[in-house]
Amino acid sequence: MADELKRRLVHASGSGLVALYLLGTSLEVGLTWTRFQFLMIVLASGTLVLEFFRLWIGLDWRLYEVLTREYEQNNPAGYALYMISMAAVVVVFESDIALPAMLMLSLGDPISGAVSDNSLQRIKPPKVLITMFLVSTVIAIPFLPLGAAVVAALGATIADGVTLEIRTYIIDDNLTIPIYAACLAFLALRFVPL
Repeated sequence: MADELKRRLVHASGSGLVALYLLGTSLEVGLTWTRFQFLMIVLASGTLVLEFFRLWIGLDWRLYEVLTREYEQNNPAGYALYMISMAAVVVVFESDIALPAMLMLSLGDPISGAVSDNSLQRIKPPKVLITMFLVSTVIAIPFLPLGAAVVAALGATIADGVTLEIRTYIIDDNLTIPIYAACLAFLALRFVPL
């Protein structure tokens, strides 16, 4: 249980990246969207290097034991997928779409996890789905029109609540939450009258 709390706190710390960008922008210290994109690419690249050393070289830090789950021991860990998906939405989308998608992962996912029983299910229970949807909607409202915020939250909820499996590999929601949320927000802003 203590390790699960540590994982959730580390997860939530990713919201500091959004705060960094917003603070840098409001204080006009030169943190442009292009520079933030570069920062995210550097951070995601760093996690890929760490994963390479962990999986292929055998780097075995105590931190990995605490922050990775048993099924991640021989597969890419959630933290790497987390950074890759965040970097992907930052590179592909504008800030009004990417930032709430990042927050849905960094805050929405650990909050929905807190109401979950942590068992692997094809579709999570309604209370988990509702929690993720409500938290994600609240997160998106300051960034997006209400209709797009709801659609983005729906994307995050589907990513969090429906387990995808390709062959025998389970697709981690750390990879899908920001991507689904950002893609659906983009489509809503582009094609749905809001």
